[in-house]
Amino acid sequence: QVQLVESGGGLVQAGGSLRLSCAASGITFSDYTMVWYRQAPGKQRELVAGITSGGVINLSDSVKGRFTISRDNAKNTVYLQMNSLKAEDTDVYVCNAYYCSASGCSEYWGQGSQVTVSS
Repeated sequence: QVQLVESGGGLVQAGGSLRLSCAASGITFSDYTMVWYRQAPGKQRELVAGITSGGVINLSDSVKGRFTISRDNAKNTVYLQMNSLKAEDTDVYVCNAYYCSASGCSEYWGQGSQVTVSS
C-alpha cells in the first residue's frame, strides 16, 4: 500500500518559516519525481515545487527565492523549506509522487497539510 504522509504545516506569522515533509512508503522512492502543490478552496491547484529522481528542481515563480525543495532518498522523504512566508502562501499543501516508464505511469497523492500565514 502506497502512502504519502505530509507533516510540518501549521500557523506562522508573515515573514516566518516552515518546513514541510512528505514521507513515502510502498514505492521505490528514488525513481519518483516528487512535487508539492497547493490549493485553496475555490482556487485552481498550483504547482509549487518539484524535484526529479535525478535532482532537477523546478520552482514556481511565485516562490522562487523563498522556497526550496530537497529530497532524502535514504529516508524516502521530500522536503519543502518555506521562508519569508506571506499571507498569500496560505493554502493546503499536497505532496505528489509520479513515475513514468515504457509500461505506464504511476501517481500518488498525500492527504495535504494546512499552512496558514497570518499578516
